[in-house]
Amino acid sequence: MGDQNLFDRKLAYTILRFTLGVNLLIHGVVRFPALGAFADGLVKLFAETALPAFLVRPFAIGLTIEETATGILLIVGLWTRWALAIGGLAMASLIFGTALRAEWNTVGIQMLYAAIYAALLAAREYDAYSVDAFFKKR
Repeated sequence: MGDQNLFDRKLAYTILRFTLGVNLLIHGVVRFPALGAFADGLVKLFAETALPAFLVRPFAIGLTIEETATGILLIVGLWTRWALAIGGLAMASLIFGTALRAEWNTVGIQMLYAAIYAALLAAREYDAYSVDAFFKKR
């Protein structure tokens, strides 16, 4: 029974890591063709806040790159610790901006993402099906 439970935990970890990775990859990939429009949209959204456009625009571009890269790393399970840490910090910055706009429903959704990042990071001992695990065995 113990081996089956351990297998289930490892499988569950892999599914959650992979699913978060797919989500992030698609977030980034769909924005690339219209990256300028996405950045312009964020600048408009934050026009009423204390965040200046000269910070919002590069953040939007950097976020798109971060989401794409983090998604790829999580899908294959490479540098998982750092991908999760960077993704979690990106979520903290998104939560900061969303809270400035007082969009509490969106903050709630973003907190769910933050919890998933934290859970995956805390449960990395179950990361058995990944590039990281492959190299760890060697």
